[in-house]
Amino acid sequence: MAAGFTWKQLVMIGVGFLLMWFAVKKEYEPNLLLPMGFGTILVNLPLSSAITQLVDGIPHEGAISLLFNWGIATEMFPLLIFIAVGAMIDFTPLLASPVMFLFGLAAQAGIFLTLGIALLLGFDFKEAASIGIIGAADGPTSIYVANRFASHLLGPISVAAYTYMAIVPLIQPPVIKALTTRAERKIKMKYCHKEISYRTRVLFPIVVTIIAGIVAPASVSLIGFLMFGNLIKECGVLERLAKAAQNELANLVTLLLGFSIAATMTGDLFVRKETLVIIGLGLVAFVLDTASGVLFAKFVNLFLKNKINPMVGAAGISAFPMSARVIQKLAKEEDPSNFVLMHAVGANVAGQIGSVLAGGLLLMWLG
Repeated sequence: MAAGFTWKQLVMIGVGFLLMWFAVKKEYEPNLLLPMGFGTILVNLPLSSAITQLVDGIPHEGAISLLFNWGIATEMFPLLIFIAVGAMIDFTPLLASPVMFLFGLAAQAGIFLTLGIALLLGFDFKEAASIGIIGAADGPTSIYVANRFASHLLGPISVAAYTYMAIVPLIQPPVIKALTTRAERKIKMKYCHKEISYRTRVLFPIVVTIIAGIVAPASVSLIGFLMFGNLIKECGVLERLAKAAQNELANLVTLLLGFSIAATMTGDLFVRKETLVIIGLGLVAFVLDTASGVLFAKFVNLFLKNKINPMVGAAGISAFPMSARVIQKLAKEEDPSNFVLMHAVGANVAGQIGSVLAGGLLLMWLG
């Protein structure tokens, strides 16, 4: 191959351009896909100094490889992202309607169903868990778990997780419409605004961390960093740090995270049959998450006088806040006067907690 290129490297350079096209043209997760795409090009150039190379038997550390070792191998970049995410989340809709927490748990079923499918396709248990966690619809959780169990699959898992999160508005509506009737999608839900006290908002992240730590000790880092970010926001005395977490920390770590993941996007690691299977299973996980949430809501409705709009169950997926917006848009299409956004947001932030707990349970069972 001319200039020392292998065909696999050329394929990956094409993948890098595709990721950047998604980021710039389609605006799919640009903060992450743009650095990931550009980094993919860097690590696939022949003898690139961006990735560790053996020269005369002596390893020469590459900049992107160093970032990977510092931030991904040590698990610090995903955890720092959790602080930023926690500082952005408002749990008030969930606290106003705690029943929505059930949908945040039910919609995680896709993780475990996809895990089972991956096992049937020949992946070992830890690889299957790493693939299933794509269904968490939460990039940092997917990276954290995959790096712990199957770091050799981190590239395709990361690409699948963030790409499907970005296209939730394309994935969820067909699934929801296939499982619901128009009458069900038109169900109106009363939302009674409740003033959530300062004490409750401050105690919530602390109590959730303690309970999660007792139930699933392996989730303490994940849930703890997420809830610490929320505590910074809600305590009211660290406004400057809360804003820094929401902006500077989120932007900088996301940038470094994208570059770091590119270390696993080399042709020899990525261009394999398993990659296409993983990306396909990632889509299956998102579909199953959505379906699980909708079907659980329909099941609950069998016992309720005041029915729940089944679409709200689909918002239990962790793709916050995009999924909640999708549900409101669908409700408005059926009835312009229907407003289910606050219920959907409650299920959506519950899904954020549920996805982290699911990751923690996998770490506990397999770690």
